[in-house]
Order: sequence, then structure tokens, then C-alpha cells
Amino acid sequence: MLVSMVVTAPPVIGVLALQGDVQEHLVSLAKCDVTARPVRRPEELDELDGIVIPGGESTTISKLLDNFELLEPLRAKIKSGFPAYGSCAGMILLANNVLDGREDQHQLGGLDVTVRRNAFGRQIDSFETDLDLAGETVHAVFIRAPWVEAVSGDVEVLATVPVTAEAGDAAGRIVAVRQGNVLATAFHPELTGDERVHRLFVDMVRGSTEEK
Repeated sequence: MLVSMVVTAPPVIGVLALQGDVQEHLVSLAKCDVTARPVRRPEELDELDGIVIPGGESTTISKLLDNFELLEPLRAKIKSGFPAYGSCAGMILLANNVLDGREDQHQLGGLDVTVRRNAFGRQIDSFETDLDLAGETVHAVFIRAPWVEAVSGDVEVLATVPVTAEAGDAAGRIVAVRQGNVLATAFHPELTGDERVHRLFVDMVRGSTEEK
């Protein structure tokens, strides 16, 4: 008796490779048993099951998205339910509203939130702390990071800065959110060697592909 075996190919997840910490995300994704590849051209989007928008400079990435003709097709895919994860600058680009951004800055959208750009201060104000992320403790690295100032009722808050005397104005600020197939963190999990945030996103991508 012959038994038919269905082999499911691993999800293909792209990392927007225009500027920022692209390689670190590719390494983290590769550890999550997916096919990870850099993305620079519009036609490459059709080969993906999800995409990561890395940390970097949000205004620069915004301009390059337009220059590389990726802005509108990626914006349309995210609007249609395409899974996306943004860290730091990626969170800014995925937000519908940005405070302290440039007037000519483009948004990909996907998250019904308001973020404040560079809310934690300059590069010299970068810091690390432990967070409770959906019931698990993760070590978070913040570099010129945004925070979320407001969310709609459709947005799930996954993590906030612990309320301590050392946290100052950052105490209680929202730093990780999810809405449907869109995930964002103000911190950089790709810099710590902890793949749990990436695995969460991979699970989201797998769930999305299973629904098709």
C-alpha cells in the first residue's frame, strides 16, 4: 500500500533591504525554519508569504520605498492582509499616524496606531530593559526608538515599558502591538539572539498561508 506524503514548503519571508539592519533580521528568520531573502524590487513581493520592515532611519526608508517603486505595491498588499512585521523604524512606517515625522514622509499603514518618532531620545539615550511580552520576559534593545501614544480598539497591546523610577517618561509606554497580520515592536529583537518575536511573526505567516 502506497502512502501519499504531502511535503509543505517553508514560508518565504522577505526583509526589506533598502536601509537598516537587514542582515540581522535575515539571520534571525533563518533560525525559525523559513526561507528568508532580501527584497529590493516590486516583483519580488509576489514571491513572499510575509515581510519584515527593519530598523534604520524611517524617513530614509520611506524615500527609498518610493524611489524603488515599492511603496504603493507593498502598501496595497499590507492593506489586503499580507503579514508584515516592523521593528523600530518599521513600526513607524507601519503606523497610520506619526508624530514628529517629516511632512514628506510616506506611511505603509496597517496599524491603527499613533506613534511618536524618536520618542526615547537620541542615539546616546539608547537603552536596554526586560519586558513582559505577551506573558514572556524578553530582553529589549531600544535605539532612537518610537513609542505608541494611542491605539484603536482593534489593536492588541503586547508590551509596555515597566513602570519604574528609572523609566521616567517612558514608564508604561506601549512598545509592541499587533493588529491582524501586522506586528510591530519599538525595540530590536534581531540584536539580542532571542528569536521569540520572529517566531511569533512566523506563526502569524503560517496561519495566514493556511487560511488561503
